[in-house]
Amino acid sequence: MCGIVGYLGNKEAYPILIKGLHRLEYRGYDSAGVALVNSSSDLKVYKTKGKVADLESYTKGKDVSGTIGIAHTRWATHGEPNNVNAHPHYSQSESLALIHNGIIENYAVIKEDLIKRGYKFQSDTDTEVLVQLIEYIKNTNKIGLCQAVQLALTQAVGAYAIAVIEKGNPNQIIAARKSSPLVIGIGDDEFFLASDATPIIEYTNRVIYLDDEEVAIIRRGEEVHIKTLANVEKTHEVKELELSLNELEKGGFPHFMLKEIYEQPKRIAEAMRGRINVEANSVALAGVIDNKEKFLNARRILIVACGTSWHAGLIGEYLLEEFARIPVEVEYASEFRYRNPIINKGDIVIAISQSGETADTLAAIELARNAGAFVYGICNVVGSSIPRNTDSGSYTHVGPEIGVASTKAFTAQVTVLSLIALTIAHLKGTIEPDRYQELIKELASIPAKMIRTLEVNAQIKDFASIFTYAKNFIYLGRGYNYPVALEGALKLKEISYIHAEGYPAAEMKHGPIALIDAEMPVVVIAPNKGMYEKTISNIQEVKARKGRVISIITEGDETVKKLSDYTIEIPETEECFVPLLASIPLQLMAYHIAVVKGCNVDQPRNLAKSVTVE
Repeated sequence: MCGIVGYLGNKEAYPILIKGLHRLEYRGYDSAGVALVNSSSDLKVYKTKGKVADLESYTKGKDVSGTIGIAHTRWATHGEPNNVNAHPHYSQSESLALIHNGIIENYAVIKEDLIKRGYKFQSDTDTEVLVQLIEYIKNTNKIGLCQAVQLALTQAVGAYAIAVIEKGNPNQIIAARKSSPLVIGIGDDEFFLASDATPIIEYTNRVIYLDDEEVAIIRRGEEVHIKTLANVEKTHEVKELELSLNELEKGGFPHFMLKEIYEQPKRIAEAMRGRINVEANSVALAGVIDNKEKFLNARRILIVACGTSWHAGLIGEYLLEEFARIPVEVEYASEFRYRNPIINKGDIVIAISQSGETADTLAAIELARNAGAFVYGICNVVGSSIPRNTDSGSYTHVGPEIGVASTKAFTAQVTVLSLIALTIAHLKGTIEPDRYQELIKELASIPAKMIRTLEVNAQIKDFASIFTYAKNFIYLGRGYNYPVALEGALKLKEISYIHAEGYPAAEMKHGPIALIDAEMPVVVIAPNKGMYEKTISNIQEVKARKGRVISIITEGDETVKKLSDYTIEIPETEECFVPLLASIPLQLMAYHIAVVKGCNVDQPRNLAKSVTVE
């Protein structure tokens, strides 16, 4: 959950590293640091608590020369965010510097052994333990840095993406990964290293993705050499990035989150392009069609995901059961991997992750594959770990999502799950042809209806400031809109720090109703589809207790409008596609409340975009 960047070439490294850290700051922003080997072969480390801008201020007037360096922006796991715990970490002799994303689970045992051997530690981190171990192995065995890294990592239990440089060697970076992403950019007589491709695309679109337990030897004037921990040579195909620099800029918006909310019509259309044909009245999702027999014979589908992706999975459960008539269970990946689940060879496991690097979801995938299940991935980031570790899958194609609070990734995941459900239903014959065609046409119309939905932004901005006083919110929805309530509550919690909970509207009577009074805002997703009359009854129960009701309603609905304190209208659509529209006002409401409160919308406290540790 930290950002790693490295450079080796013929340019000054520091400006490239700093720019790279800014691009990666969504991955962590507790502290930042840089290590450089200058022309005199001296190894310099500069680091500080705070954001990358704080690091820039700290390094003013200092020697930041050198054409090789590594840098890091941190989301704290071991040790509080402070100057000492910031990366890079020196080895005891200050001859090595290391940056690390991940967790070394057995660091305490290694640290105790090194202390007995005379090593002293400056920080509370597991990362310093690793760099000390590398130095100990290197010096004791009188071997080179690469071999020392290989031997050290055979002793390390956990997840890591690391980069190491050494004093006296301005021509080499050693990098390695396991369960944490690392990509190498190949330029003209220069190399780039990063946690993802965002810092690299400005300089080159040619990259190598490291696999688990691989070590890369990056040397000036040579090709990249890749070995396993067991010293077996590996070859990798150089791939071309499908990413533009414009996608990494705010494009005139004040925050990435608002930009990404507004991108949804375009991105959802791109997620459907080539997969839905309105003229031919068909949906063709290659990942499903190529594995037709697996889906036709599936006894059960298990969806594993975390956070926002889990909410998308819940909507997927409704879609798949209604249309494909296959039993579906939705699991938190973090619980699934540890509770000894029953997985059969006839099962299909769908793993959902925006980043494709979510540690718990990757572990769930490994568990499912070992049990003989067919694993299908839904992911946004091309070349990430989930697409490379699943049997088949679908990309969501929404472009990079920089805001920590997921928006366009959520609606794209729901869109892909809709395509999967319709594809399977058509193959199985569990949906009438006329109904199938109706749903295809309606799904194709969603991007245009999203554009209309975004017109409520000014209205939401006007009333959002009223609710900054609130300490708690309740979100209510029924059927397809219960997961939308959960997602709306999560967005508010993430970026405004207001406690919020989502509930099935009928469950309010089983406890949460005790919380409702004149100070409690209640958000109700109440379209004129599904259990409409039941939802009206739930709103009346809230109003009877003086709760303040904010309703998401279908355009022209005067009944719910009269019962509500505030209403936000969305275009009419099929019940199963309401989440694609209803989620947008909830995203905007969370955004505007957070802005009025002065919160850091794109980088909310304690959160990171890609959760690559348990």
